[in-house]
Amino acid sequence: MENIESLKSDIENAYQNLDIDSLNTQNEDLQKQMQDPDFWSDNERAQKISKTQSDVQNRVDFWKGLKKDVNELLDLSQMNDESLQEEIETQLKEIEKKYSVARRELLFNGPYDKSDVILSIYAGAGGTDAQDWAEMLLRMYVRWAESNGLKVNTIDKSSGDEAGIKSVTIEISNGSFLYGKLQSENGVHRLVRLSPFNADNLRQTSFARVEIMPKIDSPNEVEIDESDLKIDVYRSGGKGGQSVNTTDSAVRITHEPTGIVVAIQNERSQLQNKETAMTILRSKLAQLQLEQHKDKISELKGPSEQAAWGNQIRNYVMHPYSMVKDTRNKHETTDVNSVLDGNINEFIDAYLDSKINN
Repeated sequence: MENIESLKSDIENAYQNLDIDSLNTQNEDLQKQMQDPDFWSDNERAQKISKTQSDVQNRVDFWKGLKKDVNELLDLSQMNDESLQEEIETQLKEIEKKYSVARRELLFNGPYDKSDVILSIYAGAGGTDAQDWAEMLLRMYVRWAESNGLKVNTIDKSSGDEAGIKSVTIEISNGSFLYGKLQSENGVHRLVRLSPFNADNLRQTSFARVEIMPKIDSPNEVEIDESDLKIDVYRSGGKGGQSVNTTDSAVRITHEPTGIVVAIQNERSQLQNKETAMTILRSKLAQLQLEQHKDKISELKGPSEQAAWGNQIRNYVMHPYSMVKDTRNKHETTDVNSVLDGNINEFIDAYLDSKINN
């Protein structure tokens, strides 16, 4: 009985902190908008509203259901019927399990936690091995996204000279609290293995930096002073073939106060490349604001973290033993191959749990 009352109190507190009643009102307003005959006249706007409504509906239904379940369980326990004890204990464990996972939502209260994600990977120290490691990380995140029913779109990719990739930028969308969840991956990742690119098959340490940014579509969310930008247009590169651009359509935008540079050449037109570059620049600046706790873009300093020894957030060791270990919360597993196949939810959850406990 005491455990049930304590769980009921926790769920009610979470219900209030998440302001589910206001979410319910928001859901009703969104549903009214969707019933408008002209709702789909603006397809992009309609899709955003539909996605928001679906997310809000799911959250409202879940928390209302959880609150209802724990109240019914409390009523059941108050009947003092010993024949119901086993059923009560089973239901209590189920509700506790649901709440344990859902309480992480309480952490998703940042300004961009609901946003889609722009994910960039940059090969660091380690030469060809590092470029191969960057591609292994790309595969890991793509597999994670696909296994969770998410959409992945490649924005820009630079191949390595011999193998792997020098850098890549992708967009991950079609999910709930994507930035809130994936911000745990932001930082330097270190790999230790026997090098497949070394004639003597020696042990090699490689680094790659993963950058997780909230996708910022609207210029109003992150206002950038146009006078702070240097915009260069140049001819897109490529390895040949009919699809290579022969016009000066590639765009490089430099945000001079921070030194951030975004170069995009994958789109077909200069205008599209510029729009994509501006979206990524806004996303980078938004991430920088969160890291540096600044209210104004003008107060930001350029990022300085290097993809090298001493900065890693996670170690992936494939030789002389097998282990993946997060340096921040010490969570670890010996199943390296499973992690590299995209099974990173346990590390995401461990990061969120460490924030709850702190």
